[in-house]
Amino acid sequence: MACADGDDSEGPAYAGRVPEFPYARLRRFPDVEAPNLQAWDATDELLVARALTLAAERGIDGAAIAVIGDGYGALTLPLVAAGFDGVRVHQELVTGRRALERNAVALAASGFAAHELDAELLRGARLVLLQLPKGLAELEEVADAVARWAAPDVVLVAGGRVKHMTLAQNEVLAGLFGHVQPQRAERKSRLIIATEALPVPADPPFPVSAAHPEYGLTLCAHGGAFAGDRIDIGTRVLLDVMRERAAELGALTRRDGFTAVDLGCGTGALAASLALALDAEQGTAARPDARIIATDRSAAAVRSARATMVANGVADRVTVTLDDAGSGIPDGSVDLVLLNPPFHLGASVHEGAGRRLIDAAARMLRPGGEVWTVFNSHLDHRRALAAAVGETERLVRTPKFTVTRSVRR
Repeated sequence: MACADGDDSEGPAYAGRVPEFPYARLRRFPDVEAPNLQAWDATDELLVARALTLAAERGIDGAAIAVIGDGYGALTLPLVAAGFDGVRVHQELVTGRRALERNAVALAASGFAAHELDAELLRGARLVLLQLPKGLAELEEVADAVARWAAPDVVLVAGGRVKHMTLAQNEVLAGLFGHVQPQRAERKSRLIIATEALPVPADPPFPVSAAHPEYGLTLCAHGGAFAGDRIDIGTRVLLDVMRERAAELGALTRRDGFTAVDLGCGTGALAASLALALDAEQGTAARPDARIIATDRSAAAVRSARATMVANGVADRVTVTLDDAGSGIPDGSVDLVLLNPPFHLGASVHEGAGRRLIDAAARMLRPGGEVWTVFNSHLDHRRALAAAVGETERLVRTPKFTVTRSVRR
């Protein structure tokens, strides 16, 4: 087994090169688009080049290739363009899935099939391409899935930007593969080749769960869920405000046909807490018309939130959906939005994702409806909320976080 750091020299690691593919035509839409954000990077190109070489050497056809972590189609579509048919692909974000579909239409490409991270994605796969995820837990879940379900002779080719890679990633892979070999850096990216899958335990390692008695919650988390089974500090601040201002929240929940949305729900802490509070105050039988929706663009978050609702006994009161900024929720149909918006897009710090959720909250709120938001205090979200939603008051400010309440005009 080799887990060396690899040679940092810049230069070609192998002779194979990708046939001409119009990467510049790929778009991120409906994800945030900006001049400093593009739909592919050098890692995508290196992964595709290595895939073509390995497929030729090992006689691997498209039906034996699985792609995991393709942002917007920059892995899947070049393989299809090179003549591989039946490629299976899993994308964590629904925005990426929709972008891949749009890019495929624009390029008149077909020959791939979307899957969740499950046995159907990996059964019989002899070559798996992976854009390395940010978190080690997500990498562990993916690597376990490959070792568990792919063909015995599977080759896992993982890649990332050197500045985001760590030796800990090698160690995670080495726990599931007998041979792990980092490649030389090229164009500020690096590939890691993992082979000889090791036996795995009978049960997958995820989801994990943890009790949080201070909030009366149990959280469940798959590997790709933000903060895992912990309650992140921003969510804690908002949960504390919700508890301290229970009377004000209660006035909202007593509206006829009350509907609440946990927008960008993560593992579902806010939705589960609201459902438990609603039950404690009024009882489910007394409010059969009350609805709570938890929605996120992350498949791992949605799987986690569904498990969280089951663990807290509120699965029959909370609907969990995979969606982009609540696009399936009708305009003007919601009384309360709970929002802890992200301030990252992948590895980039960018307020665009948060602003999209603020605009989504404004769209779905009824007149007089409210959005309760927690955000990093250095961000200008209060101004954005006032412009998009309406009058916005600050409820709490800590050294790191601000909680606001905005009323739809």
